[in-house]
Amino acid sequence: MELGTIAILTDASVRTRKERYGVNSFEGYVEEVLGRLRIPFRIFDSLEDALEWQPDILIPALFDENADNRDKLLTYVKNGGTVVSYAGLKGMAEKLGYFEERPLGAGYAVFPEGSAPVRFLSATGWSKLSGQVRGDKAFGTLRNGSPSGAESGPALLSIPWGEGTFERWSVDIVGTIVALQQGTSPVYDDGASAPDGSIPVQDDTLKADDRCAMDWEFDRLTTATGIPYYAFPYADWWRAAMVRHLIEIALSKGKTLPFLGYWPAGIPAVAAISHDSDLNRDEHATAALKLLREVGIRSTWCMLEPGYSPAIYEQLKADGHDISLHYNALEMDGGIWSEDAFRSQSEWLRNAAGIDRISSNKNHYTRFEGWGELFRWCESNGIESDQTRGPSKKGNTGLLFGTCHPYFPVSDVTEGNRLYDVLEIGFLSQDLNHPQLYDASLVDPFLDIVGKEEGVAHFLFHQAHICNFESVRQAVREVVDGAKKRGYALWTIDQVNEWERARRKVAIAGFDESGEADSERRPAPGIGGRIRPRGGRRAFPGRYL
Repeated sequence: MELGTIAILTDASVRTRKERYGVNSFEGYVEEVLGRLRIPFRIFDSLEDALEWQPDILIPALFDENADNRDKLLTYVKNGGTVVSYAGLKGMAEKLGYFEERPLGAGYAVFPEGSAPVRFLSATGWSKLSGQVRGDKAFGTLRNGSPSGAESGPALLSIPWGEGTFERWSVDIVGTIVALQQGTSPVYDDGASAPDGSIPVQDDTLKADDRCAMDWEFDRLTTATGIPYYAFPYADWWRAAMVRHLIEIALSKGKTLPFLGYWPAGIPAVAAISHDSDLNRDEHATAALKLLREVGIRSTWCMLEPGYSPAIYEQLKADGHDISLHYNALEMDGGIWSEDAFRSQSEWLRNAAGIDRISSNKNHYTRFEGWGELFRWCESNGIESDQTRGPSKKGNTGLLFGTCHPYFPVSDVTEGNRLYDVLEIGFLSQDLNHPQLYDASLVDPFLDIVGKEEGVAHFLFHQAHICNFESVRQAVREVVDGAKKRGYALWTIDQVNEWERARRKVAIAGFDESGEADSERRPAPGIGGRIRPRGGRRAFPGRYL
């Protein structure tokens, strides 16, 4: 089957104009969404160049919506092309027989296939002008504010025009993904605490979950023992909706879009365990090492200055564990939020542990400020991944950032909305079965959710609590046992990072004579890749919306 072609338009003049006025261009993050799956596409910074290529599908991510450009799009679609937009094309509504509704803030998209409502953070719907009769198709329904809120039009419109179609999502899907993963704005003050008392984030300490875009009422479920948790990987579901929609368009043209599987062949998902060395007592480290040898896994150790004795680091290296940074910016523990402090602590760890490379970082107490400072500091210090985005409070456990997948975060407009070269690998929970936290009834739901999405189930266990509580040690055993029973790979955070970076070196060029995908590069030796050149909806992991 012939390979479908996708052009993504990121008009340079539009980006420059938005930068001049301090406005983000997160629309361009569509490149990261498709790029992670290695779906072939080309980027253009002018509409003329994109149309000259004559793609099957055109995504006008950043589009100068003047009259001349609108006419060019109409001609392209009339001649058989397909335009896919995510809450854009504002100037074309009337021409296509619609009027633009009032913008919506947060709400939920409801689809007829029986899946759960899907949270969005902004949308602008279109409604049909009176007297317009045509073969347009509408999919799904937007609900304002809550899953049972007032209906606010369709989630997706398919509008025929000549030989082609305009496919317009009312939801700003790309902006929603960014806000779910990275927060609704920079962190400069405490977030809002949940009225049930389970999420007391107003604690005068700035942290990652001060900007959580989820809703504590609508987006949490409870376990059989009454433990609330964020249960819905909305960012992952929106990614799946985008990709499957594009695959269906390609199939309708007699073509297909191949993509690269998330993990090596035979691995459905990955589980990872990390530890934060708070208190820094050697006996805590020894207890954790003993347990890890018992369950037969390697893990990631995030080290807080002043750390352990040299002998512990040698044991960690001998057993194959990651040695990572636990950056301390918590003032009550003598820390400070600054680039100099981050650099100093990075240098301390290299010297103390006798390592040349720090593989990852997780901030103490999930401290976080601003938008992208932390990722920039990681880049400057050669740290390739971060784990800070996870719950600091009991009621925030689970998928509070809407994803169980690793991703490269995007900068704000002050850095040109570039992708940081730091892989974010967030965590789900802290110290299951700790008497003051939550019990291990979360293990099965987390592993089931992550397994369905083919993601990473990342659990944090402090060495101190492993040492002091048999219940916590038992929770580690339950995580490992549950992951193994489901066929998960148990990896360190650095293994996840190295695999993700290796698989992104693959470029799918087409199909060979046997029908297998033909790639120009493959993952590094020793890491088995899996290319899945399938085109149907069922070939793609996750839900179809």
